[in-house]
Amino acid sequence: MSVETSKDSVPIRLVFELARADHPRLYDDLIQFHKGVKRVNRLRVLAYDGLLAQIGHFVAIGPVPQVRKGIGNADQEGGDVINDVFAPAHAE
Repeated sequence: MSVETSKDSVPIRLVFELARADHPRLYDDLIQFHKGVKRVNRLRVLAYDGLLAQIGHFVAIGPVPQVRKGIGNADQEGGDVINDVFAPAHAE
């Protein structure tokens, strides 16, 4: 898909209807904003982020898993480190 860009580009005007049944997550996000500029700007941001993700410049990641490493009893790995922290100071 190739699009010729020129300095005399004309604005694009879009008027569309979005039903919740079509795209529930998009609808729920946009309905938070009152009609007008804020809703239009939110749609612009979502569209631009989607474009960047599609061409690979923007990679969406899921939530980071919450892994708690190093927490447990002294029999597990890392116990020696904790024991050294509470050991008496070494005289030099």
